[in-house]
Amino acid sequence: MRLPIRAAVLTCALLAAGCSHVNPYYDASRPHHRQEGFANNYPSNPAYARPPQGFFASWAARIRNWSDDGSARLPLAPIPTVKPDLAFIHANKTEPALTWIGHASFLYQAGNGVNILFDPVFEDRASPLSFAGPKRQQPPGLALAELPRIDAVLISHSHYDHLSADSLRALYRQAGGPPTFYVPLGIDLWLMENVTGGKREHIVRLDWWEKASLRGLELHLLPVHHWSARTPWDRNATLWGAWAVTRPGFNFFFSGDLGYSKDIQDIAARFDKGFDLAAIGIGAYQPVWYRNSHVSPDEAVRIHRELRVRRSVGMHWGTFPMGQERIDQAPRDLALARQAQGVADDDFFVLKIGETWRSGAQPAQVGAAP
Repeated sequence: MRLPIRAAVLTCALLAAGCSHVNPYYDASRPHHRQEGFANNYPSNPAYARPPQGFFASWAARIRNWSDDGSARLPLAPIPTVKPDLAFIHANKTEPALTWIGHASFLYQAGNGVNILFDPVFEDRASPLSFAGPKRQQPPGLALAELPRIDAVLISHSHYDHLSADSLRALYRQAGGPPTFYVPLGIDLWLMENVTGGKREHIVRLDWWEKASLRGLELHLLPVHHWSARTPWDRNATLWGAWAVTRPGFNFFFSGDLGYSKDIQDIAARFDKGFDLAAIGIGAYQPVWYRNSHVSPDEAVRIHRELRVRRSVGMHWGTFPMGQERIDQAPRDLALARQAQGVADDDFFVLKIGETWRSGAQPAQVGAAP
C-alpha cells in the first residue's frame, strides 16, 4: 500500500473514533478539572504558540510527518546501545537502579526489592496503526521476556509513545500475576476497556498531588504542562502528569512529557529536599512550538537545577522520531546546556539504550553525546 493511501486509511480510522466526551471524575472544586476533561494549571508560553492551522490541516500535517521516510531526522552516528546487565537486574533487591529501555520507557528498581516500569512501550511503532506512525529506530534495551517480575507500572499520559495496549496486556499476563497499574484519572477506564477485561483490582487512579503507597514507597502524581489524546476527538479527556517515587533515603522523579511551566516551582516547593535521581525529557523540541508540550535540553537542565536533582538522565530521544530535530541531536544540545548553566557532565547525562545506572556506580561515558 502506498503512503498516500495509508494516510487516507489512517485519517478514516482516526475520524471514526467519535467526538464526544464527559469527564466522569469532574470536580468543580479542582481548577484543572473540566466537565469534558482536564486542563493545565498555567497558560502556555506565548513564545511557543503553535502556527494557526485548521483541524484537518493539523491532522494532515501529523499524518505527513508519520508517513515520511524520516531521512531528515536520521542520526549522525549510530545510537549507542549495550547489552543489559541481566544478572544484576534479576538479582538486585537493595540498590536503586535505572535501566533505559528506550524513549520514555525505564525499569526502575527502588532499592527495596520493588521493580517499577515507567511508560512501557515495546512495539515497533508509537501509533494506533502498524503501518504508519513514528517507527522505533532500534530494539528495546530490555525485551519483555528479559524483565524481572514487575510489581508496578506507572503511566504518565495517554499518547501512543507512552501508553501501549499490547505492552500492557503482556505485562498483565506476566508470570506470578499482574502488576499494579498506577495511572492518572481516566486512564484507569481505558485500562479496563483495553487491558484488564473490565477488572479494577490491579488499577490505582490518581489526581494531581495524590499519592499511593507500595511496600514502603510513596508514588506521587505531579502536575506538569502537557496534554492527552489518542484520537482527534478525545483531547485532554484523560489526565497527565509526572511521577515522584520516594522512600526514606532515596527520591526519584520521572518527568513524563512536559513543557516548562511554573509547575516545576510548585513541585520544588513540595519536595524541598530535592531528588537523588531523575529521568527528564530532552527530545522532540523542534520546531520551537513543540516546546509548548516538551522541553528543550536547555529547559531540561533548568528543571534539573530547580528541582535540586543530584543526577539526571536525559530521555525521550534516540528511539522514536517524534520531533523535527535529528534523533541524536538532543545529547549534543544537552552538553551545550550543561556548560551554559554550570552543571557538571556527570550530573546530567544520557545512558546507552539497555544501560543501567546504579546508585553505587557511575555509568561509563556519562554525559557523552552519541
